[in-house]
Amino acid sequence: MQTGTGSAGRSGVTQAVDELDLGALGRALWRRIGLITGLTLLAGAIAFAAVNWVTPRYKSEARVLIETRENAFLRPEADRSLERGATVDQEAVTSQVQLILSRDLAIDVIRKLKLGDKPEFDPVLRGSSTIRTILSLVGLTRDPMSQTPEERVLKSYMDRLAAFQVEKSRVIAIEFESEDPELAARVVNAIADGFLVRQQGARQDESRNAAQFLSAEIEKLRRNVSDAEGKVEQYRNTTNLMIGTNNTTLSSQQLGDVNAQVASARALKADAESKARIIRDALRRGAATEISDVMNSEQLRRLSEQQMTLRAQLAEQSSTLLGQHPRIKELRAQISNLDRQIRSEAERIARAFENDAAGAAARLQSLTVTLDQLKKQAASSNVQDVKLRALEREAKSQRDLLESYLAKYREATARDSIGASSPEARIISRGIVSTTPSWPKKIPTVLIASLGMLTLAVGFILTGQLMNAPLPVPATSPVTAPPAPPTAVRSFESAAVKPASESLPPTESILEPPAVVPAVEPTQAETKPRVPPQPSERSSANSLVAKLRARLMKPAKPETADSAPAAASAALARAMAPPVATDDTPLAASVPPTEPAAAAPVAGVPAEAIEGLAQALATAGDSGRRIAVVGARRNMGTTLAAISLARALAKQGRAILIDLALESPNLSVIASDANTPGLSDLVQGSASFGQIITRDRYSRVHLITAGKADVGSQAILNSQRLSITLEALSRSYDYVVLDAGALPEIAPENFARLAPRAVLVADDIDGPATESARERLLSAGFPNVSVLASDPDGPESDTGGSQAAA
Repeated sequence: MQTGTGSAGRSGVTQAVDELDLGALGRALWRRIGLITGLTLLAGAIAFAAVNWVTPRYKSEARVLIETRENAFLRPEADRSLERGATVDQEAVTSQVQLILSRDLAIDVIRKLKLGDKPEFDPVLRGSSTIRTILSLVGLTRDPMSQTPEERVLKSYMDRLAAFQVEKSRVIAIEFESEDPELAARVVNAIADGFLVRQQGARQDESRNAAQFLSAEIEKLRRNVSDAEGKVEQYRNTTNLMIGTNNTTLSSQQLGDVNAQVASARALKADAESKARIIRDALRRGAATEISDVMNSEQLRRLSEQQMTLRAQLAEQSSTLLGQHPRIKELRAQISNLDRQIRSEAERIARAFENDAAGAAARLQSLTVTLDQLKKQAASSNVQDVKLRALEREAKSQRDLLESYLAKYREATARDSIGASSPEARIISRGIVSTTPSWPKKIPTVLIASLGMLTLAVGFILTGQLMNAPLPVPATSPVTAPPAPPTAVRSFESAAVKPASESLPPTESILEPPAVVPAVEPTQAETKPRVPPQPSERSSANSLVAKLRARLMKPAKPETADSAPAAASAALARAMAPPVATDDTPLAASVPPTEPAAAAPVAGVPAEAIEGLAQALATAGDSGRRIAVVGARRNMGTTLAAISLARALAKQGRAILIDLALESPNLSVIASDANTPGLSDLVQGSASFGQIITRDRYSRVHLITAGKADVGSQAILNSQRLSITLEALSRSYDYVVLDAGALPEIAPENFARLAPRAVLVADDIDGPATESARERLLSAGFPNVSVLASDPDGPESDTGGSQAAA
């Protein structure tokens, strides 16, 4: 019977595989509607009983506003002129939340309210529970007796406490749950009060610590100031830089005094000289009495009065007496005498001023000499004065620092009071006794339990329906037995371990199994009774298998590039199709043996080795999830090995087989739809990722064929879309098997970056060609290489076995 199918049959299979029968799923749910309803009602009843059986908890809430509440009158003097921030940042509010949740505050509240004496917070006081004991024995919960009473109470306290920042505000909400609503209110209020007290205590401790620090520093500064001032006085005594009035040295003060005296002497000299000169000028003009300094003389004043009296008498006598009269002459003589006396007195005053000027000049000269001496002395003491000023500055800085610390110390001691420290928070809402339980939420719990059970029941029923659904089989494909394997030529020891020192390193696995093709597990549809085939169909199948054997054993034609893939594809399709089952005789026994050809035959696919390799890959972790199957040369059965390995892996998980033997692609012949686009179509952009995945017609393996687009093999292997596709497949499938083709026709470096493990299909595990192929794969970048020894002659040698070198 012919095993191929038409395009219409393949399209029907693909449609049946890709589409879900929603009607069948609905009917399955309707058939089990009673079970679903019963489970849902049972879950709801159990949840209802549970929420009414457990002890309810009541929640109480208090709210605290975080703000700056420092009194301006209690603020330190240095901070009064600074702008105080009116807002509090989010980090500060979060820090205050952590303070509320702190262990120290919790211990204070526990001790204050004596929560350790309440069975609600100490499980030991409630007595032992069978369920709790069993859970602690299996390690699911911790034994309460292994904890200290404080740890048990603190854990229960923390489980019931919640503190969080109200969104977009500086308000902190404090919530506490308890079986006693009054206790919940008292605890939450105690937490809020304790939080404020701790803030006040922290600020008080800050002031107290500052006072202690300043006190110690003040004592040090006092000693430093005393030492600095002592050095200043000692240096003054040593250098004779005594301090006079106005905080100046004696030398500087003397220099200033002498300088002032010099100026005074110079002024006196100039004044006396000017007065003497003025008087002599007045004497030459005959107007000595017009000078104020002359007229200030008492003698001159009397003489002037007498002269005026005589002149008055002369004028009076001249009216009656002539000029030669003795009386007139006497008066004139007296007036002349008075003029001489006035002149003489004026000259005496002028000489007195000249004498004063001479004395002032002499004194000026003496003071000038003294000033010069003091200047020289001051110049010599400037260096010493500089050092003195440095010592004075040091003493002044120490004294100023001491005064500053003294002022701060007085402020700190004044603030060392709980009433003087304002907390940066205030309670805006205190906890009250609640009458409504906060846990458990009865209605939501019952609804969630019922909906959850409903979802689980529906999910299990749908999953069972999908898992039990039969796999679609093409209408033209008969239900047959597995194909007969090729004949065997050589045999190996069963399960023998090849020594690592012979040819291969111990890091690689070499498997030489018997030549047996794995049989696909029958589906539910296949297990149904079927009508035995007629003799004509049996003879047709036997004839078909005989033709297949002859074609597989035919030597390859190296000169034709197109005929070889076509023939191999046809042979592969027939080899992978389930053979025709007879009523009494296996198919392998009904096929007459054929003689091997002179050329290299197509290798067989050993079942036991494939199963062993699949088990090894399943335990290899991530390195066994991507496998590249490579043949040592052409006609080694590489594609058959890849198909068998993928089918074996499909029994352990989701597996997909990708045809990367681009020089001779063959996987399309076992695809459920041979017209499905493949890798070349994906790389060219004519097909999407979801369109290139099809299924093996005889197993649960998914396939990706090479495709029909005219794209070079190197372009496909170097395409970024191929890498993305493999990465996506690795996340969706448990195993990704690559049919890489023959090693002489590929660049193994391209496959080493796609898969971490290679399976080398060879006919001789000890041969130099196999060793060379293995070394080439290792040098190409494969970290793990397994060698699968093929049996080119089939199972007629009944001692088939496998060798593995670990």
